[in-house]
Order: sequence, then C-alpha cells, then structure tokens
Amino acid sequence: MDKLRVGVIGLGMGRAHVAGYQSHPRAEVVAVADLDGARLEQVAAQYSVRKRYTSGEAMLELEHLDVVSVATPNESHMQFTVAALQAGCHVLCEKPMAMNAAEARQMLHAARKAGRRLMINFSFRFTDVALALRERVDAGHLGEPYFARTVWHRRRGIPGLGGWFTTKALSGGGPLIDLGVHRIDLALWFMGYPAPNWVMGATYNHIGSRLARLSGKTFDVEDLAVALVRFENGATLVAEASWAANIAEAELMETRVLGTEGGLLYRNVGEGYEFEAEFYTASDGDVAREKIRPTGQAKGSAHHFIDSIITGTPHIATGEEGLIVMELLDAIYRSAETGEPVRITPS
Repeated sequence: MDKLRVGVIGLGMGRAHVAGYQSHPRAEVVAVADLDGARLEQVAAQYSVRKRYTSGEAMLELEHLDVVSVATPNESHMQFTVAALQAGCHVLCEKPMAMNAAEARQMLHAARKAGRRLMINFSFRFTDVALALRERVDAGHLGEPYFARTVWHRRRGIPGLGGWFTTKALSGGGPLIDLGVHRIDLALWFMGYPAPNWVMGATYNHIGSRLARLSGKTFDVEDLAVALVRFENGATLVAEASWAANIAEAELMETRVLGTEGGLLYRNVGEGYEFEAEFYTASDGDVAREKIRPTGQAKGSAHHFIDSIITGTPHIATGEEGLIVMELLDAIYRSAETGEPVRITPS
C-alpha cells in the first residue's frame, strides 16, 4: 500500500513530529525544512530523511506532499499553514494555532476552501491517562461539567530568554499562549468544548522583567497569566500559567473538572512530564476514587492524524477547536490590558 508523503517545517518542536510520523507504517517523512542549517542536518541525519530544505516555501513548491507539519515559531504558523493547504496538503499545526484569532480564522477558511484537514497539535490529549479520562467522560460518568481549574506553573522556566519566545512580535505572548494553551484545551476537551461567554483576565511580569534587565535581553511578554472564563451553559473555568513563580515545584501541571456525577484530575508526576490521573464518582452519598492505569497504547498526535486521513474518520484537536482557544487567549490578553471583562462573540 502506498505511504502518505510527509514534510515537516521547523525542527525544534518539529523533530517530535518527525518521530511521530515515522511510528506509523503508512507515513514516510520525505522532506524536512529549517532555517538553522546545523539543526536541519542533525535532525535529518538522525531520522534518515533525504530531502533537506532551508526554506519551507521551497519544500512546498518542489515536493509533492500529502501531509505537512508546521512547527515553526508562532508568527509564521498562519503563513506556512495556508501555503501548505493551498499546495493540497493536510496540515498538523503546532500549538498555538496562530498569533491571534484573526489569523486562525484565515487558516480555517483556507482549509475549508482547499478541502483539506487542519489539526492543531494539542499533544497532551494523546497520553494514556488523558484518553482514559475522556473515555469515562464519553460514557457519561462525569455528568454535566460545571467547573474546572487548569494550571501550568514553572518555578523558573522561561524558554530562551531574549529569543522568539520572549519577544511578543514573534510569539504573541508569554506562558499563556505557550503553556496555558495546552491546559485550556485539555479542560475544554474534558468539558465538551462549551461555548465561552465572557472572560476576566490578568497578566503579570515581575520576575521575567527583572531577569531581563539583569541580562540585557528582550522580555516584553507576561511571566504569569490568570483567567476566569464563563460559558454560555453557566459552567466556569479558572486557568493559570506561568514561566516564573515563587512556588516549590519546578513544574506543576494540573487539570481538574467537576461534574454533576463525577470529577477528574490529570496531573504531572514528580514535577516532570509523566502523568497520572484519577476519576471520582458520586456513590452512596460519598465519592468513589479510581486511579487511572496507563495502558501504554497511546500513539501520539501525528500517528492519530495519519490514521484519520487513511481511514477517512474525523480527527480530534480540530482547527475549529483551535480557533475557540485562540478567541479565549485574545480575550484574556484584552481583559488584562483593559482591566475589564471581555465578552466573546461566537464565530
């Protein structure tokens, strides 16, 4: 059977995309692109990819690809996604979907016009415990979700101080758009992606700005963001994200969702990137506690995307969901700037 021809643009986060595609027997990564020539050669050699480009545009023009991953800095997500869609490719775009909701809408329009798939790499959905929790939600064990709190805090974890992550013109923001985007998506996914109604947000930059002044490097984004989101169905979500905070944990990730029939908890273990989960079910006036056991069967977002294309079945982490997250991020930043609640108008 023929394999889908895959290309990856951007080999920072993109090297994980290459590995994910290569885990699928029906996908072949035939080309990679990155502006950094040394990184391009290193990743291409590591994964035995023959075609190597220092220009994503050139790769799209010269290669006949079926699927493209866009894993560049945030400011070029829209540019490369639209170009790949117009070249007839299905696209897996790294999170955040874009710099803002206006760009995300352009990407969705391009996907619909081209008749191609657009998936956003909300990768934390694709862990064993997250998928097991979602199975319980789908089975109705949560009931109607009405409150969630989702958090990603770092004690001191600013990525590349002075680089594109900490430069708003290239990133669109700080930990909210970098880390919070994952935790917000997770909470919304468990809640069934309810329609947001309004947002109250705040951002802070005390520790990051001090470190930037001492080093003489650029840091014009927040180092901590918090938000309260109210949905049209009356449910609420509290979201928190930081790169630098005076806390005990080096890395703290936690998502809780409370429902009318049960509750769930998804968190990292030992301040690292392994995860555990619990599900709580109302029982005889108390709560029964179930520890979720990893199955080892999760195959990752790239593998899921290829499966969906081959079988013609819907993929999760859609562009439509990515747009909802971008609308929330825009509203949180706007509320933080104005000090007022921001109402969200459905797209």
